[in-house]
Parts: sequence; structure tokens; C-alpha cells
Amino acid sequence: MDHPAHQPERRSRARLRWWSLAALAGVISAGVFLAAAELVAFLVARDGSPILAVGAFVIDIVPQWAKELAIELFGANDKLALLGGLGLAVLVAACVSGILQFVRPPLGAAALGLAGALSLAAIVTRTGATAFAWLPPLVGTAAGIVVLVLLVRRLRAWHDHATEVATAAATEVPADPGERAKAGAPAASVDRRGFFVLAGIAAASALVVGVGSRVAGAATSSIAAIRRALKLPAPNSTITVPDGAELDIPGVTPLYTPNADFYRVDTALTVPSVDPSTWRLVVDGMVGERVELTFDDLLAMGLDEYSITLTCVSNEVGGDLLGTARWLGVPVRDVLAKAAPNGDADMVLSRSIDGFTASTPLASLTDDGLDAILAVAMNGEPLPLEHGFPVRMVVPGLYGYVSATKWLTELKVTRFDAEEAYWTPRGYSAKAPIKLSSRIDTPRLDKAVEPGTRMIAGVAWAQTVGIDSVEVKIDDADWQRATLSNPVNADTWVQWFLEWEATSGSHNVTVRATDRDGNRQVEERAPIAPDGSTGWQRRLVRVS
Repeated sequence: MDHPAHQPERRSRARLRWWSLAALAGVISAGVFLAAAELVAFLVARDGSPILAVGAFVIDIVPQWAKELAIELFGANDKLALLGGLGLAVLVAACVSGILQFVRPPLGAAALGLAGALSLAAIVTRTGATAFAWLPPLVGTAAGIVVLVLLVRRLRAWHDHATEVATAAATEVPADPGERAKAGAPAASVDRRGFFVLAGIAAASALVVGVGSRVAGAATSSIAAIRRALKLPAPNSTITVPDGAELDIPGVTPLYTPNADFYRVDTALTVPSVDPSTWRLVVDGMVGERVELTFDDLLAMGLDEYSITLTCVSNEVGGDLLGTARWLGVPVRDVLAKAAPNGDADMVLSRSIDGFTASTPLASLTDDGLDAILAVAMNGEPLPLEHGFPVRMVVPGLYGYVSATKWLTELKVTRFDAEEAYWTPRGYSAKAPIKLSSRIDTPRLDKAVEPGTRMIAGVAWAQTVGIDSVEVKIDDADWQRATLSNPVNADTWVQWFLEWEATSGSHNVTVRATDRDGNRQVEERAPIAPDGSTGWQRRLVRVS
């Protein structure tokens, strides 16, 4: 007979074992839930994926400070970090559901049902949800609950028979209990085998179905292949890059940012797949006539090339959330003219296929002196999928959150006092012109330089106005005027450099810019919310 002193420890180990198996049952059931939902989403409703819908919901409700922290910590990988966090949360919740079902049935099944209800709500409340978007989470929830109930039922039977065997062996009663122990052992073995067989079949099925649905969905949509095959007409005009526009200085940012390096900040958890053959742009609201354009209609209006620097409002002083590209597109004013905006309107609410909206002053889109465009190409190729394929907005002089709508589907002519865009109720200004700024690219903070003649270089930007001068200050010495590259236009950043006789030690290097209207870059530091950061960048440079 087991010594009484050892019984609590044995019971604790046994409880941990059974709870671990129950948690495994919960994880497998959650996998079946997600796999079944993905299969139904692939068959009838591509927008019905529960994990993506919940992720999009989290993006929508996340507070401003959390958004900025995610961008600061993870940069362009913030969506991957969110998916990883959601995956971890699902794993923990699945374990809890399995244990609850084992300890207090049907609480585990109820918890799984609650998760399904939450994902259903997240899906059907999304902008543009299709008619059958509710079906994937419903089917997935039902499948997950059935598997959870069956697995835990097998596990409970195994547990009860095993407990009976252990109890009979521990009591050392010679007659009937021994017979019961002999009878219970084969039953426990059968229940154990039944649990693992069912668990293995369910787990393998979930893996095959889930991964297969995702792969099949990607293969059948294959927007990447459509993009690669797309041939755009030649532009009516192209940008002439003047001699001296790009400096040959190691470490300085290129004049044009390669597409692969261009920053990406948006609210899309996964990149939307939009086929140009089915794409439509609707212009409505306060207009004389509602207009609907196809992709071919837009191209038929004629393309021109533009050189424009885009800047994200989340760009900190000295940050890298900005980039310059050569864009092909159609002026927004030409598209709006087809609809004849009402004279009382002062804003255009642009909408993305994923529900994101941006509020852009109507004057910025209709001014003949501003090159606000609907872009279809970037640096000599159709827009990359992650940068808005097939059509996005590009507006010089405004931060992206009020102008640079990707995967564009609608232009609603309205008023600022009648409509709010996505980020306005989340702590950002409805109007947000880009602030004059400058940045040091080289020398770098993390790398010491040798004494002697060295180059301090970087970029400066003042979209729609242009840069007049850049000045650099070493420690407490006087400001020195830097040499500028030859500007492409007022909408494109300029590079700058200053030769510096570097001496051993640590030095503070400060930069500031002045635009062509005589405005000097603001020295006082301000956070990125509500309408963009300000301040002079100061960098500590080590010379050794």
C-alpha cells in the first residue's frame, strides 16, 4: 500500500499529467476550429478567416500609445508581431478550454463557443464583409466543439479507469478490488489508445486542411502573378533627374528608395488581394454626378511620372519612416472633375478595400499646382502588393494617414464637419501637412570614425515648398552651411553633406533645415501625435 506521506505528491503529479493531456485536447480542438474555418473561407467567403478578422479588430481598437510602441519596437514587422501575439493568446486560451472541459464540463465547450462568437462578431462587423462571411467561424466553432467533447470524453474514461486501477492496487484488499483492478487495466489501455488515435487523426486533419486551404487560397487568387503579367501604357511625360541630384557619398540615403526598402505602415493585417480586372473606383458624396471607373478607364486617362517623397506621421526625429519613389499615375483632380464636386465640400474621404479611411482637404486634390495622384506604378513597375496594388493615392505635402490610401476603392466628397477618417478619433489631427525636417545618415551612431577629413551627410525634406538650406553644428561651435544636392523638384527630398575635420573624442552633431519660404525647422521636440514630430536631430559621433 502506498505510504500516506507520498500520496499528495502522487496526486499532484497525476493531476498535472491529466491536465496536460486536457490542454493538448484543447489545442487540437482549436486547431480543428481554425482549419475548418479556413476551409469554408476558401470555399465560400475569403474574408471569413477568424484569426485575421480578430487581428484586424485588434488593430482597430488598439490605443495610440500601443500602436506607436509596436512601430517603434518592430517597425515594418509590427503585423508579424501581432500575429505572433494572437497565436500565443489562442494557444493559452485553447489550453484553458481543454482543462475546463476536463474539470468542469461543459465549460470548455462554452469557452470555445465564446471564442467563435467573438470571431464571428469581428468578421461580420468589418467594412465590406460578404454575404457568407459569418459561415466560416460558425462551422469552425461547431467542428472545434465536437472534437473537444469527443477527446475529453475519451480522456475522462481513460482517467476514470486508470484511477480505479490505481485505487484498487493501493488498497491491498484481496478479493473483489483485485478483480476490479485486473478488469480495469485493459479498459484503461483501450481508452488511452482511443484518445491518442482520435487526437492524432484530428491534429493531422487540422494541419492538412488548414495549411492546404491557405496554400490553395494563395494559389487560386495569385494576384502576384497577375501583377507580374500586367503591362502598363507608357507615360505621357517622365521626370528628368538633373545632374548632381544624387551624391556619391557612402552611407547617405539613395535619392530613390528601392521598393523592397520602402517603409510600410498601414492597418492591413494581411496584404489585400485586388484583381485589376474587377477593381472599381467610386466617386460619390457631394458631387454633381456619381462616377465609377474601372482600371482600364483610369489608364485611358493617361499616365504621367512624378517624383514624390512620402512621410509617415509615425516618423520620429531622425527616423526612417519616409521614402522617395518615381510614381506613375493620374491626377486626382482629373478624376474628381468627372464627378463635379459641390462647392460646399472641403474634404475627400478616401477608402481602402480593408475599410481604412483618410481625410484629405479637397483643395489639396484639386489644386493645379499640386501633384496629387492616383498611382499605379512605383519605380518602374506596377505597385507592389504591399504598397497598394493596383491603385493608391499619393499626395505630396501631407502625412500618409490623411492622404496615402492604399488599395483604393472610393473617393467620397464631403466635409470635415460631417465625416471622420480612421485615425481622427484615435488621437490624430484631421489635417496633417508634413513638417519641415532633416536627418543625419552618416556618420552612424553605432560606428566610430577615424580622425581626419570626414563627411557628415543626410537628407532634408519640405514637400511642396522645397529646401533652401541645411546647417550643421559640431558641439558648441557655430552653424556651418552644408552643400545640397541639385533638387529634382519641391516634392522630393534633397541630400546634403558637410566636410568635417574630425578630432579624437565624442562629438555632438546637430542638423537643421530652412525651406524656400524662409521657415526654419522647429527646434523644440514634439511627439508624433497629434500631427507629426518636431525637433532638431542631434547625434553623438565617436572619433577614435
